[in-house]
Amino acid sequence: MAGAKVILASLGTIAVTLGLTTGCTSHSAASGHACDRPPAGTASATPAGAAPAPTDLATNPEISTGYRRDMTPVRTRTFAVSTANPISTEAACRVLAAGGTAADALVTAQMVLGLVEPQASGVGGGAFAMYYDAAKGSVDAYDGREVAPAAATENYLRWISDTDHTVPQPNTRASGRSIGVPGVLRLLEAAHRDHGRTPWRELFGPAISLADNGFDISPRLADQIAQSAPDLARDTDAKAYLLRPDGSGKPTGTHLTNPAMSKTLNAIASDGPDAFYTGAIARDIVDAATTTSGGRTPSAISLDDLAHYQAKKRSALCEDYRAHTICGMPNPSSGGITVAATLGILGNTDLSALAPERVDRNGGTPRAEAVHLISEAERLAYADRDKYVADSDFVPMPGGSPARLLDPEYLKHRAALIDPAHSMGIAHPGDFGPVPLGAGPQQPEHGTSHISIVDKYGNAASMTTTVESAFGSFHLVDGFVLNNQLTDFDSAPADPAGIPLANRVQPGKRPRSSMSPTLVFDRDRDGSRGALAAVTGSPGGSVIIQFVVKTLIGLLDWHLDPQQAVSQVDFGAANTPVTGIGGEHPAIDAADNGSRDRLVERLRGMGHQVSVDPQSSGLSALVRESGGWIGGADPRREGIVLGDRR
Repeated sequence: MAGAKVILASLGTIAVTLGLTTGCTSHSAASGHACDRPPAGTASATPAGAAPAPTDLATNPEISTGYRRDMTPVRTRTFAVSTANPISTEAACRVLAAGGTAADALVTAQMVLGLVEPQASGVGGGAFAMYYDAAKGSVDAYDGREVAPAAATENYLRWISDTDHTVPQPNTRASGRSIGVPGVLRLLEAAHRDHGRTPWRELFGPAISLADNGFDISPRLADQIAQSAPDLARDTDAKAYLLRPDGSGKPTGTHLTNPAMSKTLNAIASDGPDAFYTGAIARDIVDAATTTSGGRTPSAISLDDLAHYQAKKRSALCEDYRAHTICGMPNPSSGGITVAATLGILGNTDLSALAPERVDRNGGTPRAEAVHLISEAERLAYADRDKYVADSDFVPMPGGSPARLLDPEYLKHRAALIDPAHSMGIAHPGDFGPVPLGAGPQQPEHGTSHISIVDKYGNAASMTTTVESAFGSFHLVDGFVLNNQLTDFDSAPADPAGIPLANRVQPGKRPRSSMSPTLVFDRDRDGSRGALAAVTGSPGGSVIIQFVVKTLIGLLDWHLDPQQAVSQVDFGAANTPVTGIGGEHPAIDAADNGSRDRLVERLRGMGHQVSVDPQSSGLSALVRESGGWIGGADPRREGIVLGDRR
């Protein structure tokens, strides 16, 4: 627990490090100060007992760091925020306490996250965000996904050129070919322009102070640096920043300053995102991405690609589930569509009778019948997702919108395909006629984070942010990591039969994602969207969809509190025979591949191939209740919930 002591000690000096003075003091349970840190057992900063490193990155998108047992929910009065790191959460909370909106707090949270967890997010990556504006009654979906360079070809990730069929070096991910045009800053600019109150420049103060004064490396970051050290060593700047002279990773507690990032943040604070997409920073990005140092295959990204990048405001995807309306991201994220399809299938069953057994602070033990039904519904939803969902600006969906995939009668037909006693293993996609699209393999996002916010004005934001794999492409420039988001495309342009893949590389196209930032609303008696009820989302690559589904069912069907809903066992399936049961959870006996665990063995008896690999979800959930808000942060990461505590 030495690492935990380092983090908890550093929390006591966060206010000084961030250069903020807005009434944030050491926690007293009765103090009621805004942004007080939670008491012990509520959201301690680091998991108790690190789990082994994952062996399957498709089901364990980031390094597993254990599980914080018996966390209790945090209750606030008018505003709340949860991010994946306590330093970021406190900085964002102070923005809210000073009168800022959820859009303002998003900017501050993202800038700080880029420093304290560069393995997962930052200005060199992209994001999707859902935003509710209470005064307008509007729900906006912001798309800050990275795009492929204009010079990219359909074989851009497959080989070096049409005449040189060598795989990009040293591998596709660590080459320049994986780098997409970053989008998160343009997304934040648009959200702040539409919904912000605090001046843009002021929102960068905490991150600038942190870059100048430094912060201590957390146990989670230290573990990820150690795992990624050989790849980080190829990049001169990354090596100098994150590694020791002998090539090993800097350990927990090492104090990091980032003068280069301070300079970058100051420029963006003063001149807006244009300082990033044009001028000196843009030139540095192009130089770093196109380098051939260390034998790396260069990117084709250009200054024009950066200068012409645009975030897009898209129509939110809102579908009814029981007594609620759930709003998520449309494509190019497949998250909102696949979550909605899964819930639409499950709406034909009564899950309320299948609540977990022995419910405790950790969410209890799932029933095999519930895991079976939910996993089967996910297989069916993923089957359609895999075949049909991509960037709709390039590849239209069946019928030209998600409506056909989410039609209630169609989903009722899909639900009838579920055998209540035995797993289907692999589901077939629905037949929408001669749609010339093939299905590509699942592509995980290894380096992702999530932010959930509600402000005192009634606004809410849910944003999932990513650099794709842990430390992205391992290219560090001007203090930040460049993403490897283009590896979310299918590297081959067509399937073995020559049918084009929906998610193939095309110039200017956005790769398909599974990010699922989600807003939940009550549904009024007339069927219209009612009051905001919950905010949730998670990192986790292609497994994000499953993490969000289990949380929504926990909240809406099983009436768990938000901490129980996110703490409960991670479970679910993509369209493969494997069903994941998070072995890091105290209710699961993962020894001997789960052979002594009752849930695991019951599922295997139903034909599931069960994996008990530890999961690394990073869920958060904020739920409206009488008197304010109640929130939960995932015990599998470092995040906490803060607000004006009751």
